[in-house]
Amino acid sequence: MPGAFACVRMEGGDPDTSDGGRNANAMRAITPLPRRPAWKALVSHHKTIAGLHLRQLFAADSKRGERFTASGAGLFLDYSKNRVDAEAMKRLVQLARESGLRARIDAMFRGDRINVTEHRAALHVALRAPKSATILVDGKDVVAEVHAVLDRMGAFADRVRSGRWRGHTGRRIRNVVNIGIGGSDLGPVMAYEALKHYSRRDMTFRFVSNVDGIDFVEAVRDLDPAETLFIVSSKTFTTLETRTNAESARAWLVQGLGGRERAVAKHFVAVSTNAGQVSAFGIDTANMFGFWDWVGGRYSMDSAIGLSTMLAVGPANFRRMLAGFRAMDEHFRTAPFGENLPVIMGLLAVWYSNFFGAETVAVLPYENYLKRFPAYLQQLTMESNGKSVTLAGRRVRYATGPVYWGEPGTNGQHSFYQLIHQGTRLVPCDFIAFARALTPLGRHHDMLIANVLAQGEALAFGKTEAEVRAEGVPEALVPHKVFEGNRPSNTIFARQLTPETLGALVALYEHSVFTQGTIWGINSFDQWGVELGKALAQRIMPELTARAAPRLAHDSSTNQLIRHYRRAR
Repeated sequence: MPGAFACVRMEGGDPDTSDGGRNANAMRAITPLPRRPAWKALVSHHKTIAGLHLRQLFAADSKRGERFTASGAGLFLDYSKNRVDAEAMKRLVQLARESGLRARIDAMFRGDRINVTEHRAALHVALRAPKSATILVDGKDVVAEVHAVLDRMGAFADRVRSGRWRGHTGRRIRNVVNIGIGGSDLGPVMAYEALKHYSRRDMTFRFVSNVDGIDFVEAVRDLDPAETLFIVSSKTFTTLETRTNAESARAWLVQGLGGRERAVAKHFVAVSTNAGQVSAFGIDTANMFGFWDWVGGRYSMDSAIGLSTMLAVGPANFRRMLAGFRAMDEHFRTAPFGENLPVIMGLLAVWYSNFFGAETVAVLPYENYLKRFPAYLQQLTMESNGKSVTLAGRRVRYATGPVYWGEPGTNGQHSFYQLIHQGTRLVPCDFIAFARALTPLGRHHDMLIANVLAQGEALAFGKTEAEVRAEGVPEALVPHKVFEGNRPSNTIFARQLTPETLGALVALYEHSVFTQGTIWGINSFDQWGVELGKALAQRIMPELTARAAPRLAHDSSTNQLIRHYRRAR
């Protein structure tokens, strides 16, 4: 990948002259979204195309199913079942250009501080950069640092997996419990489930995130402390939920090993940057794996946050996953916008959000190993683009950040597909499928693929009244059995779910989110919206547990609920 990652120096300085200042100024210089020529052209064209049915679009172009496709990084995208024509795609691509997408992509890969509200780079692409690349942040080569951590992770994983790492009593580790929340949980648990086919089956992996005590109790109920390793993932090592669960894990371990406090060092490792807190907890800082403030939690599964993934699938498979990330990074960085998978998907998301009023996107993997993928995407997409203020600090006057949700097929077909097919809301869908099964079993996989293809066809073309009547359906039932169709979908195909494919899929959505955020002119890399509730929780906690009735100064509803809880407990 020569030339993929430029060498750039990032020195601290005045915000107006630093990368963050330059990026903010550059975004201010871009014409506001509703005034961009391509946006105005799309508004006009939408009036022409909105009334067209996908049946008409396919009838007008016999090659549509071949023309509206793209491929890259081992993924094949069929977007022909979307309510667009060549003119709409041309205008959407032009909108990307007018929105400065090319400059934003280059800035991200250089390591500029494009996260302007936190004055940071958004350098998750550096987590999978090749060893030969160089990106300087404050004079340090972050790629060299990334690979140093990866090497330490690999050495540690080999020791645990081989049995050379022993617990306090001398027994080998057979259970791994990852303690984290948000990106420190959703990424690792999704990757573990997705790559379970490649994982060590003689080891048990559990994931604890919720501060609800049930989560921890159920995770360790059948585990032997002498054979259990905890990974505590928290950048500051002070995150309330993670720290609370870690303290409970520590107490469970010490009690289970006869009160031996020194056992903690052989049964806990940390993914953190706070050496003082880690050491005070009892973890040897030699077993602390760091990451950086230029990696947001929801973009961190391929950093040290993925230590549990590496323990499950091994260092070689983890690096295969990184290679898949890197392949999609390169595709995003170099492919023309009209052939660029993340750009196409991002532009289509904007098209439906802003021109058709769609409020959600359903992600429907027809691969049970990807059962946690929609949940992972919820954080990636909605924490990134759930914003109502532009990079320039102005209130937006258009929709941003659709709600992403979904379940694996075919389960979802017997759950919520009814609404997608015949409901009153427009729900664009992303179908994900694989040509080869990891676990072939009779005709199961052919049946699975028949279903995903059938759903895309049914959503697009539906069934008319005439077709229903031709089947001999009683007249009173005809309206109930009509399928309007014209429901848009993408179909993403890969050959097989491999570590490389998983990396490419995650990067596909990362860069689609980035494309959407660039069009909308928002910061996809901060998450101030999570702060207020956390701060209020810290204030309410002592009011719930104080011996004497506290003096409350919340609203009347919150005050009453606190009093009700105190009486009921």
